[in-house]
Amino acid sequence: MESASILAVDDEIGILKLLEITLRKESFTHIDTASSGKEALQRVKEKTYDMILLDIMLPDLSGFELCTEIRRHTNTPIIFISARSTDFDKITGLGLGGDDYITKPFNPLEVTARIKAILRRQRLMENAAQQNTAYDYGYFSFHPESATLTVKRQPVECTAKELELLHFFCKHPNHIFTTAQLYELVWGNDVFGEEKTVTIHISKLRKKLGDDTRKPKIIVNLRGIGYKFIPPNEERLCE
Repeated sequence: MESASILAVDDEIGILKLLEITLRKESFTHIDTASSGKEALQRVKEKTYDMILLDIMLPDLSGFELCTEIRRHTNTPIIFISARSTDFDKITGLGLGGDDYITKPFNPLEVTARIKAILRRQRLMENAAQQNTAYDYGYFSFHPESATLTVKRQPVECTAKELELLHFFCKHPNHIFTTAQLYELVWGNDVFGEEKTVTIHISKLRKKLGDDTRKPKIIVNLRGIGYKFIPPNEERLCE
């Protein structure tokens, strides 16, 4: 894990130095930094990263714009680190393809904990994908080994975290999980959890599966209890 390559993007040099020092203390040695959106985008085009830490308020492109551009090149996990702490900002960042969201001022240990959790879960998913297990429900099919999702035989693009969440649901059909449990089991961290991260990703996944967000039949919300994945079939979806 410590060999992971990380890109930190922030226009505050002090923040970049703090992140670099903290990450190196945790034995992460492959760290690049960028202080503008254009510089960060150039680095992403030239090099493959395992993790990107992204501020929102940059001097040229906003972090939201930059995230959109990055997603055109890679599905590398992105953690937003920003002083903007409203629910709207979090929903926007995660909706554009962010995997997690941390608000400033932040605890450096929180950042490293979330990085390690995402990288650990990502490698577990890669190992599981190598077992060549596929999920075909007729209505949609999911192939972890190739990270592909098709709905009604049409390919659907998803972020790595969306596919990881879907993979978890497929492995645990008809089981109920709270948002806190999902954050711990899919994001891999139960200490600094952002439950809104889970609800936003579920909302995005429902839309990509064509699940009615008002009356979902695939990823069902049991009010006050949690979420349950019910394997779909054409007859039930047409009810």
